[in-house]
Amino acid sequence: MSQVSPGEPPVWLLDVDGVINAKRPGWGAVPFQGRAYALGAEWKLRWAPALTARILRLHRDGLVEVRWCSTWCAWPGELDRVLRMPGLDRAFGEVPDFAIAKLAAARAVLRGGRRLVWTDDTEVPESGPLYDELTCGGRALLVRPDERRGLQPAHLDRIEAFLRGTT
Repeated sequence: MSQVSPGEPPVWLLDVDGVINAKRPGWGAVPFQGRAYALGAEWKLRWAPALTARILRLHRDGLVEVRWCSTWCAWPGELDRVLRMPGLDRAFGEVPDFAIAKLAAARAVLRGGRRLVWTDDTEVPESGPLYDELTCGGRALLVRPDERRGLQPAHLDRIEAFLRGTT
């Protein structure tokens, strides 16, 4: 297992649907809505602007390097345009199996010696051998939000504490 790279911030692999895009995102304000285009279709997105603002602040402050890790990776311009979160790298491009690509991205971050935050409503393991592998030594924080609500303030508090090393 690699040692943690002291000069580099952790990497946050950020899913979209069920994590940012949620039916009832909450955050104490009316959600923003927008339409994104992919696969020749229009998709309605709904998110809490306070959530995206907080994620961007953590990224811009250098506490974490946020990377898209979503089926939307094949259409990054749509994420930039609709969610107003420009300048984030992608964990991968268009791939045939997103579940495999997401896990490979998580393993690559850890293999590269970086700490990991992975937020995904379906692919993040909650227990078992894969969970144990990824979280071994406290190098990873895995967050699997309820897909209807997405990430909530308590999740971001937990993520920020992990990034600052106060957990």
